[in-house]
Amino acid sequence: MNVESIPLALHKANIELQLRISRLLQENGHHWLESMQQSNAENIAETTAEIEGLLRSANWQALATLPVESFWRQFQNRVGDTQTINQLAVKNQAAFMAGVQQALESWQKAVAETLNTGDSEQSLPDIFAQWGAAWPPAVGSRKKTARKGAN
Repeated sequence: MNVESIPLALHKANIELQLRISRLLQENGHHWLESMQQSNAENIAETTAEIEGLLRSANWQALATLPVESFWRQFQNRVGDTQTINQLAVKNQAAFMAGVQQALESWQKAVAETLNTGDSEQSLPDIFAQWGAAWPPAVGSRKKTARKGAN
């Protein structure tokens, strides 16, 4: 690999890393969306069953105790839902972080391969010196500015 193709290879490695992280974020969001949709569908089914049971009931005394029973049943269900959501959160986060770690390892490997396959005659500091050669006036102008500020 010649010196001119190194910036392109590094740019490609960076773009690939961004793409992989974007995909991981989309997948993670998709998992969350599926989890919340499932939870909401279950909640709607429970509420519908309770309402239908209420409509079929002819016992006024049972109807009078329904709010208290419904509250505790809903409370217990929500505690269970919270535990399930927490478990899903940990699972999703672990999968996301494993994917990010793999993406970073691949990126690091691609960058290392790009920098290590350069011409063996030209060392890495020489390559950076060559890239920095385009900006010597900027370095010199800072020195002039610093001298002007000292006056």
